[in-house]
Amino acid sequence: MRVNHIVADSWKIVENSFHADYVESAESIFSLGNGAMGHRANFEEQYTGQSFQGSYIAGVYYPDKTKVGWWKNGYPEYFAKVLNAPNWIGIDVHCNNVAVDLNTATIHDFSRTLDMRSGLYSREVTLTTSDGIKLTINSARFLALFQEELGCIKYTVKLHGQAAQIRVSPYIDSNIKNKDSNWDDPFWAYMGQNRGVNFAMLHTKTNKSNFDVCTYQAVSFQVDDDELKAFSCHEEKGRIAFECQANLKAGQKITVEKMGGYCSSLQQPQETHQNHVKQIAHNALNKGFDALLDLQKTHWEGIWKMADITIEGDTKAQQGIRFNIFQLNQTYTGKNALLNIGPKGFTGEKYGGSTYWDTEAYCFPFYMATKNESVAENLLNYRYKHLQKAIENAAKLGFTDGAALYPMVTMNGEECHNEWEITFEEIHRNAAIAYAIYAYERYTGKTAYVETKGIDVLVGIARFWAQRVNFSKDKNKYVILGITGPNEYENNVNNNWYTNYAAKWCMEYAGNKLEQIAKEKPKIHQAIYDRLGLSQSEVLDWKEKTCRIYLPHDAKHDVFLQQDGFLDKDLKETSLIPPDERPINQHWSWDRILRSPYIKQADVLQGFYFFEDHFSFEQLKRNFDFYEPFTVHESSLSPSIHAVLAAALGRVEQSYEFYLRTSRLDLDDYNAEVDEGLHITSMAGTWLSVVEGFGGMRIKNDAVYFSPQLPKAWTSFSFKINFRGAILELFVSISESRVTLIEGEPCAVFLNGESVSLTPKPVLS
Repeated sequence: MRVNHIVADSWKIVENSFHADYVESAESIFSLGNGAMGHRANFEEQYTGQSFQGSYIAGVYYPDKTKVGWWKNGYPEYFAKVLNAPNWIGIDVHCNNVAVDLNTATIHDFSRTLDMRSGLYSREVTLTTSDGIKLTINSARFLALFQEELGCIKYTVKLHGQAAQIRVSPYIDSNIKNKDSNWDDPFWAYMGQNRGVNFAMLHTKTNKSNFDVCTYQAVSFQVDDDELKAFSCHEEKGRIAFECQANLKAGQKITVEKMGGYCSSLQQPQETHQNHVKQIAHNALNKGFDALLDLQKTHWEGIWKMADITIEGDTKAQQGIRFNIFQLNQTYTGKNALLNIGPKGFTGEKYGGSTYWDTEAYCFPFYMATKNESVAENLLNYRYKHLQKAIENAAKLGFTDGAALYPMVTMNGEECHNEWEITFEEIHRNAAIAYAIYAYERYTGKTAYVETKGIDVLVGIARFWAQRVNFSKDKNKYVILGITGPNEYENNVNNNWYTNYAAKWCMEYAGNKLEQIAKEKPKIHQAIYDRLGLSQSEVLDWKEKTCRIYLPHDAKHDVFLQQDGFLDKDLKETSLIPPDERPINQHWSWDRILRSPYIKQADVLQGFYFFEDHFSFEQLKRNFDFYEPFTVHESSLSPSIHAVLAAALGRVEQSYEFYLRTSRLDLDDYNAEVDEGLHITSMAGTWLSVVEGFGGMRIKNDAVYFSPQLPKAWTSFSFKINFRGAILELFVSISESRVTLIEGEPCAVFLNGESVSLTPKPVLS
């Protein structure tokens, strides 16, 4: 279902009417997170209509045994599943002993708002219950950036017209299940519970993976402005509810403030959980919801100060980019190097909440430019700490001597994807990890990370590629057989150009870095050789193979071939696909898709994006014009790369069309699947579309280059980047483009090819 009732607003996501068939989609769009936990925008009170309840804790997963029709040697034993965590947001409401339920009530007015400036989700509904009592519910909640174990709710019920008995019951409940489960196994084990006067906690542990989780709540009640201290508690196994009952007159209201959330064993030892969260909860209650919201606003203000992109003249485009930036900041904060970025973040269970190559290929530039260098380094460290697992993953497939194959999907470094074509053939993900190391050094100018940690990863990856290629006597070249490129609508192909080129680059880069370190820091170089068991003959073998890797090319079209057999396909452009057969992945058989020329996302063009400087403008133009007409963009990752490349070709309006698709993919539900959760990792591509696309930002030779273009629909746009400690702002309007140094020391900047003289802003006393 295409969404068309989200109100266009620069800073808010607003829905002004209730749609029962849209509840699950809205639960995704209005979701909240703080990097350590998150939840879908489920109603606090009971709702018997169609709903997808989901609360999630970062890094906590269950190894769900792989389920396939035909087991093949090498399949991972499990698929990691992000767990639907115990429910801490629940607040049951009864009016004259009748449950308040939007599914059975008559709704008069309904609105909900996600304020992206502060991270506040609020809802107001006026309804008449099934037994004729009219009331208004106001709820507001946020997940604290300043205390990652804390969520805050303020929930008010106001009577209209006549007196009634209102019973409000805030609860925590561990009796929950995953929507996504292979065998319907129990994911959680109940370990115990405890409560005080207004505090309650549940202790659960994940089966198999053994994560301890404390779920807690602390509550206070008011009628109008008077605190109510007389309330009861009802307990059953895995569920604790406080209950406050009041006889209200017309116009009176009852309010509950509820502080709750999770503490996992990734944050604190289990023995300290209860005391830790009890202190957090009571401190929060003492301060009160409103004071905590002020603190939340201050923290979000700090994020937006650096990360915001402003667009004038196009409210929907402005709303789209801010929504994407907001969700990226809700998903990952960079505080914990054990965590990474799941494609759905905290908004759904699809993809298991695991780490994909999306992090390095799409998200890494966003966090590197809008945070500090330590956040980007944490993303690199995540892979560095999993290097031994990557070596073990490669060994399971027959590779030896320290060859490393990073997983397509992982929680702890082990491969946990269960589709053969993805797990064992889509090996290009190795290159994205190497490229992120290269991008980090290029962006920061710092070599220490590569010399001490990154080089180990690069060598492991180079060793993999050196073994994965094989020599073709017929071609007199090294080839790579039986693979899947970024275009997952082709499986088990030979010589995917992007994969072959990326393998060549990885071995070249690793070898060149070793040579550079040998010249500049011979002691470090020797330590690397000793630590990794390297030899000069091994590095020379990489070089020999990079010089002779087969890169398929078609002379007639003068383009690089996506794979050896691409021109054997029936090359009909996407414009000839009947609209009622789109998207093809929901209408065609898999056999038909594999035989078609249709491309799910950038493949050859992904290589042009990563390795732009290796090719000429004319080469980009020919390959873009050849492949884009066959691209159906049915991956959420596709439009952004095409937006950047179209802008590089000077086609700003075509770039703008791609931008709209990526920026409003979820808000407008282009793929009719937002009910499953948001496309978090592709949201970073929206940022790339503006910064690298319309802003034309590139890092070359220790300098920042901007080549901006302004879409016709916009009167201006601006963004900031953090480059080597200097905060730079690019402003582009119809009449001018300028770069301003906001903070830090001047650095080398070029605007439209001309050097820009930057001076620090004067400090006002």
